[in-house]
Amino acid sequence: MITEQFNLTGRSALVVGGNRGLGIEMAKALAEAGAAVGIAARDASKNDEALGLIETVGGAKKISRTCDVTDEAQVATMVNEIHEELGSIDILVNSAGINIRGSIEEVSTDDFRKVMDVNVTGSWLTCRAVSPIMKKQEYGRVINIASMLSVIAIPERTPYTASKGAVMNMTRALAVEWAPHKITANAILPGPFATEMNLPLLDDPEKYQNFVSKIPLGRWGELTEIGGLALFLASDASSYCTGGAFTIDGGWTAQ
Repeated sequence: MITEQFNLTGRSALVVGGNRGLGIEMAKALAEAGAAVGIAARDASKNDEALGLIETVGGAKKISRTCDVTDEAQVATMVNEIHEELGSIDILVNSAGINIRGSIEEVSTDDFRKVMDVNVTGSWLTCRAVSPIMKKQEYGRVINIASMLSVIAIPERTPYTASKGAVMNMTRALAVEWAPHKITANAILPGPFATEMNLPLLDDPEKYQNFVSKIPLGRWGELTEIGGLALFLASDASSYCTGGAFTIDGGWTAQ
């Protein structure tokens, strides 16, 4: 039956940046589908809070680890510990990310490097750490969170847009590299969602409405709406999908 292809019972997922926003919603979706779930992020207290929420949807074992994704040693340790405790890492979701807004004259070099370190290097380090695990298993589903700004641009987003374009194209390169090992890699390109990252826009009625006016569906995305797409890409239903860039933006980039 087609629904069985979405069943993740017996699979283990690592969701990096899984303690808030889109990350926690994707972790909940994978857990509800039966996967054991490990989350990793920098804020230990937020991790504990998120783990409690993820546990409410049922599923298998759930664990968390504190990790700075820009630290190579921390990433390697976190991946090894989650692999040891869950027994496998079949699914990787890279959802850790930051955004520093401002004109190119206002954004410092340190700001630019910080965004690139978290959004690009962090995802690359985690992908590199899980690669030998998934190759040995001859199975893997990797989902990197890019952005609709991977393919379009808006003002005052040079660091973020550069980083998310890199994430999308890194994902394509990994898809080609990993294909012989039965590992798929796909990118999700979210549009406007009501996350903590977007509070500066959510709290400004003029900016909020300006975004809404550009979305054909006429609204921002609900956080829960990311879960179905993540589940598809994490499941056997997407077995012939690799190197894809899946927009979920209310139609913004279709214009």
